[in-house]
Amino acid sequence: MQEAVKSKFEQTILANLTPDGELLDLEDKNIGPEELRLLCDAGDLSSVKQLFLSQNQLCGESIEILSRVKGLTGLVSLYLNNNIIGDEEAKVLANAELFKNLKCLMLEANNIGPKGAEALVSSANLKNLEVLFLDSNPIGPQGARAVACSEQLPGLQALHLDSTGIGDEGTQAIAESPCLTHLKKLYLCSNKMGDTGAIALAKSASLKNLNVLSIWRNEIRDKGGQAIAESQTFMNLERLYMSLNFIERPVRKIIRESELAKRLTTLVMD
Repeated sequence: MQEAVKSKFEQTILANLTPDGELLDLEDKNIGPEELRLLCDAGDLSSVKQLFLSQNQLCGESIEILSRVKGLTGLVSLYLNNNIIGDEEAKVLANAELFKNLKCLMLEANNIGPKGAEALVSSANLKNLEVLFLDSNPIGPQGARAVACSEQLPGLQALHLDSTGIGDEGTQAIAESPCLTHLKKLYLCSNKMGDTGAIALAKSASLKNLNVLSIWRNEIRDKGGQAIAESQTFMNLERLYMSLNFIERPVRKIIRESELAKRLTTLVMD
């Protein structure tokens, strides 16, 4: 490694590596193609388990370079939230060796649409994934269906889809998925979900292992609220967040006095 490059590597990469070598924090560090090439050429960084690349305006060339990084063989958590990753970048990332051992992938607040979501969840590189954050990406119902139909996420335990525009249609796809039976945590806030989506969740045969369900700030009304209160799906549920919906006071009272509420450790509702 040339002296100037070595110096840049030490200043950019090693300076942000924790002493135990397990966390590389490059969040909001003006990381771009030049810095990512250093990471790409670094060789063995197998001790790194967590990589933060949030808030760096990453897109295009930067993502293509990142996808070629091979030295991070021990990586289990990758944080790429608050960048400008779109569908094309998502397709590139789907083929990255960097993904092969990941358990947690954070992609919140990017520009990933249905096609990008489909590419990601269809990747054979994500078979070890346990936690997926797609919040605040415009994946819509089509993206939700891609997630619901994917057979490449056998170990997925937590799915974050807040503010993704999936609506009732996407919620139904998730509820009816034969591939999400191991899911324990599901986050569907701010999706304009109404009674149709809530009833689908309440009747789901696939979501019986959920212990956390977050559906606040939607458009659920009395029928959806009643269905949730009477659901036989949520026998393992421990925490339920459902404030800021349109459920009237009498039905809210029914929910609070239900057998479901008695089982919960946390119920957040207006």
